[in-house]
Amino acid sequence: MQFDFFPSRQLSWYMARLFLTRTFAVLALLVVVLQTLDLLGESGDILSYAGNGDAQLWHYVGLRVPQIIARFLPFSVLLGTLIMLASLNQNSEIISMKAAGLSAHQILAPLIAAALGVAVISYAFNERVVARATAALSAWQAVDYGPVPTDSGIKTNPWVRDGNNLVTAAIVAGRGTAVQLRKVEIFNRVNNGLTTIIQAPRGHYDTASKSWVLEDARQFDVARGTERQIGTVRFGHAIRPDQFTLAKVDPDAMTFAELQAAIGDLRDAGRPTAELEGSLWHKLSGPLSALLMPILGSVAAFGLARSGQLFVRAVIGMALGFAYFVADNFSLAMGNLGAYPPILAAWAPFFLFLLVGETVLFRTEE
Repeated sequence: MQFDFFPSRQLSWYMARLFLTRTFAVLALLVVVLQTLDLLGESGDILSYAGNGDAQLWHYVGLRVPQIIARFLPFSVLLGTLIMLASLNQNSEIISMKAAGLSAHQILAPLIAAALGVAVISYAFNERVVARATAALSAWQAVDYGPVPTDSGIKTNPWVRDGNNLVTAAIVAGRGTAVQLRKVEIFNRVNNGLTTIIQAPRGHYDTASKSWVLEDARQFDVARGTERQIGTVRFGHAIRPDQFTLAKVDPDAMTFAELQAAIGDLRDAGRPTAELEGSLWHKLSGPLSALLMPILGSVAAFGLARSGQLFVRAVIGMALGFAYFVADNFSLAMGNLGAYPPILAAWAPFFLFLLVGETVLFRTEE
């Protein structure tokens, strides 16, 4: 038995089933509670747009739930692990397994295998569902929960400099010279002082004149406090179409392949990409964090339940798990600031806490 990585088939399925049911039960509870609180905070903004009703509220829920699932799935794996192992320890099932000759790693092997499956599902879910939902929700929020253009390649709220002036658009759709702008604002400045603000509901790139065209524009004079309609406006002869599409890249709203392509475009344009490269690697290391949770939470499985230290052990396991999430966010922040290389910022917490978990497991049980 000592030379087998897994225990018997029946025991492996039993432990994997317990692990998965408790993990997804905790996840369902967290999603219901957090989505309810989030909807209470956003429902006023959604319903404030004329014509929105129950259908739009449910549409928001459909876009927000995937984000909550993606964010709190690792927490659910940690809590599910602790609940399961503490229960097995309390019922002396762990003692029975060890008495049968199983090592600590053999007891945890079915959980690690199940966690690997959760990590694969998490990655696929992020790629197929979460990225699209995040992009759609960002575009919807950019127009204050109003109608969203159906164009593909949507970006939200980029800022571009046109000489001394600043240009922003709530939505940028399309690529290349087919870029379309929605809710455009131009802040005209003289000697760093704001003089006029030009607003237009839409704009596009004119390939003939190599400039941007705004339709139905109106101009607000800051000094006089007056506003007037000015119709069609041309601007930005020096602004390339890719400056809008590359001005703001949201890694959460892109799949791995899309983000990799965007990083390549930015690198070709001579733009910094370190922050996005860290996010690219984290699309892999993030789902794999589920593998760590059975190891970090294993401290709750061992030790005598009747010694009165089971609760303390569960708290220690929870503290190790939450310490990983703190370290992961801190490392990503350092990577965004340029203090850590991107690959180190994404992977260092994973391998660090893998070593920590294995060290604790070996020194206490093996």
